[in-house]
Amino acid sequence: MSASTTAAPARTGPSFARVVSAEWTKLLGLRSTTVIAVVTVVATGALTFLFASAASGDPGFVPTRNLTDALPLAFIGPLVLGVLVGTGEFSTGTFRSTFAAVPRRGPVLAAQVVVTACSVLGIAVLTVAAAVLGILPSAAARDVDVDLLGAGAPQILLGSVSFFVGTALLGLAAGALLRRTVPALVTVFGVLPVLPVLLSLAVDFTTDPLEASTSGTTPPGTAAVNTVETFTPVGAGGVLTTPDGSGLDGAPRLGAAGATLVLAGWVAVPLAAAAYRLRRRDLV
Repeated sequence: MSASTTAAPARTGPSFARVVSAEWTKLLGLRSTTVIAVVTVVATGALTFLFASAASGDPGFVPTRNLTDALPLAFIGPLVLGVLVGTGEFSTGTFRSTFAAVPRRGPVLAAQVVVTACSVLGIAVLTVAAAVLGILPSAAARDVDVDLLGAGAPQILLGSVSFFVGTALLGLAAGALLRRTVPALVTVFGVLPVLPVLLSLAVDFTTDPLEASTSGTTPPGTAAVNTVETFTPVGAGGVLTTPDGSGLDGAPRLGAAGATLVLAGWVAVPLAAAAYRLRRRDLV
């Protein structure tokens, strides 16, 4: 007599839609999400207003040129939010119950990408709208029309939104890979705000201003440093938010498409590493 056995059904976990719903609930439940959104939008509008007011005295004042003046600070909010989402499961210890419910683990990271991109897309649209509102008083005072459909304004607006979403996903990737909030923040701040400053200082130290002004060409040292900076996330963001898609002096002209690919690469590499670590390594 032979005994029949029935194989236990494989644990596939909940559907991806349910995982996304759960991650969305977690994101909206974070107080920091609302704080970051409000501070980013309000600060961008206020700073843009101040920059536009200062520039309005220039004879050739063009209001749309001030739309990105607050960008070097505005992207910090989405960047921090991405890090907090990426490290949230591990900083609170809820990863044990989460991955017990979703044993494949990968869908959790994918769901975090979806909810982070969607939430920051909303924040970015509101932030860009705040920047537009910020230039209106100065434009009205000078009786200058604000043309959001010409003079490269659409590229500036769409590029700003894309840059916000990209930096948030980079923060998420770093957080998911490092799993600790402080190391992840130190890493992304070193790559985004700090690295471009160091590269700019390198240009100042290696370039003779008199030689650059008399030769009429970009010195090789400056061109090399500018090329490196162009391929950083902030450099790509600068190209995305430039009306003609041009870059720094002496650097390759990436254009909007090339800059998007550069930014996507900065997101994809750490995100792939985080996914590999999540599936192959212990949850520590």
